[in-house]
Amino acid sequence: MTDATKTATISIGGKTQELPIMQGTIGPDVVDIAKLYGESKVFTFDPGFTSTAACKSAITYIDGDEGILLYRGYPIEQLAMEGDFLESSYLLYYGELPTPAQRKKFVHDITHHTMIHEQMVLFFRGFRRDAHPMAVMVAMVGALSAFYHDSTDINDPRQREIASHRMIAKLPTIAAMTYKYHVGQPFVYPQNHLSYAENFLHMCFAVPCEEYKVNPVLAKAMDRIFTLHADHEQNASTSTVRLAGSSGANPFACIAAGIACLWGPAHGGANEAALKMLEEIGTVDKIPVFIEKVKDKSSNVRLMGFGHRVYKNYDPRAKILQASAHEVFEALGKQDDPLLDVARELERIALSDPYFIDRKLYPNVDFYSGIILRALGFPTSMFTVLFALARTVGWISQWKEMIEDPSQRIGRPRQLYVGPTKRDYVPMGKR
Repeated sequence: MTDATKTATISIGGKTQELPIMQGTIGPDVVDIAKLYGESKVFTFDPGFTSTAACKSAITYIDGDEGILLYRGYPIEQLAMEGDFLESSYLLYYGELPTPAQRKKFVHDITHHTMIHEQMVLFFRGFRRDAHPMAVMVAMVGALSAFYHDSTDINDPRQREIASHRMIAKLPTIAAMTYKYHVGQPFVYPQNHLSYAENFLHMCFAVPCEEYKVNPVLAKAMDRIFTLHADHEQNASTSTVRLAGSSGANPFACIAAGIACLWGPAHGGANEAALKMLEEIGTVDKIPVFIEKVKDKSSNVRLMGFGHRVYKNYDPRAKILQASAHEVFEALGKQDDPLLDVARELERIALSDPYFIDRKLYPNVDFYSGIILRALGFPTSMFTVLFALARTVGWISQWKEMIEDPSQRIGRPRQLYVGPTKRDYVPMGKR
């Protein structure tokens, strides 16, 4: 809402303009510059939009300085430890925690949408076996609109809901098939009696020649990873989904755009980079040398999985996954895994060494998620796929909120033009 008692004053060319100040329920105030260009003929310059609120949202709130992450007002710690992914999915999409009856219906609706059209299975044969799983995901999710065009009318609330349910339900199936194709194994179809996380692990690791029982500890860890990655405010991929959606594009195309953005190593590939760092260090005795290289600016060695663009405190998601990592390693009989030992010691150093404390380089969610996913049996090439699977519910919730916002307009960022001024064309013979 706008606070009538507070305004910002800007003077341009001797002309003064009063800009309204808007307030959210929590978080910093926002200067409303919507009419700045119309009255002053100037734009603002904000590379990366790091100081710009591009929308109003009631979904996710982050306080990076305090290490707080809320889904619809609920602390992420409570949702991940006491609830499950589908409950958080319902919360993100509908705005409130479900009643027992609402939860039962939602779980049923998602569970019974997990199959994909059988013709889509044939699409996989068109990809090379060594194709990156994220390339396959972008193509397959984009193709959903060719098979489910009965739910692409964005002006129909019921079609929007059906499309949303379909994506939450079908992304695990597509991701699991992508993995199976990647490793050369036959596809495993969904099982309706399994939970969301159990079903995904079963589709990934079961084979036709023997029975596969999902370890409940591993399923719980997978469910927590999904919950912790479900949404994270207006990051690059979420902003991409909103921008694509602002043009009126169908929801399947918008989510495919979000997956393409997430593929970037600066966004979705951080857990892979963190795991690679731990593997390169190898053992605890090599950490001191590595730390010295990190502190040496001329070495170009970076501490991956520590620090965050938003969080300037301990990432609340990392604390949860730290506990999950120990549970997973114990369940798998890998308590003495050298990689976990390296991770523990690196964390201890980062939380006690003034060099890292002063720079607020606390462990983030990527530090432990990569370790857990590796222990579960996933290759690093699948890490970003799992991120996309989890983030789909956040993307579709943000897309829904944008579509239902009466003030929504097509996205049109401005620019500071620094190219040549007007010049005349020179014929070929005179160049």
